[in-house]
Amino acid sequence: MSLNMDMTQRLRRVFVDGFSVHDIAEPLASFDATSSASVVRSIMEQRGYEAVGLRDNGVVVGYLERSEMGEGSCAEYKKSFDKACVIIDTATLSEVVMALKETPRLFVSILGAVGGVVTRTDLQKPSVRMWLFGMVTLIEIRFTRLIESLCPGDAWKQFLSEKRVEKAVELFEERKRRNQHSNLLACLQLSDKGQIIARNEQLRNLTRFESRRQMDQVLKGLERLRNNLAHSQDIISSDWEIILLLSENLDQVIRGPEYDR
Repeated sequence: MSLNMDMTQRLRRVFVDGFSVHDIAEPLASFDATSSASVVRSIMEQRGYEAVGLRDNGVVVGYLERSEMGEGSCAEYKKSFDKACVIIDTATLSEVVMALKETPRLFVSILGAVGGVVTRTDLQKPSVRMWLFGMVTLIEIRFTRLIESLCPGDAWKQFLSEKRVEKAVELFEERKRRNQHSNLLACLQLSDKGQIIARNEQLRNLTRFESRRQMDQVLKGLERLRNNLAHSQDIISSDWEIILLLSENLDQVIRGPEYDR
């Protein structure tokens, strides 16, 4: 039942070491400090840039924000990089997400020099979607294992409505017809498995959730995120809070609940 150390390390390689900001960052466009601010602003508008680098003698020494630029030279609108808005190119995706909680963009430092930029919009890219979908899938696997361990047989049925059980039975029968090996528990939806754990205090105590209401809220967020990921929908405007939650608790997602360690 317990994940051994080797499995935990392999999951860590996938979810922590497998993806980094390097996979989603865009090159930072930059302009000379002596360039015309109005001309650069026009270029930024045409290309959809909100911020660009500012060069002095060929080296990026700061940045410009389109919303603040007017007439004169670019040097007049220079903004300095501070630690809160710079991240190294080996930073993990969870670090990127947590940093973007506090700032609209991050500048990426490569070998000590700023050369890239990443925003929340970049979190829509395929690598981040795979990373998030993998985490939601792993959580569902954990739920299944907990239920199997503490609700032998079909004892879990008491925690679901008849309608939800009937849906699972229909899917189970369809899989049998197609000669697909399965069991009834495997035919439940993520929300069903979550409901079983939320309504079973013994199971819920093995998770991070202190109440049924808290778990219900997170479940809705997880299911919405997974649906949006599966259908290539926007995941930032509607799923930002659950993305933050997953990133903040990545270690626990990898290790599993106390019972599963």
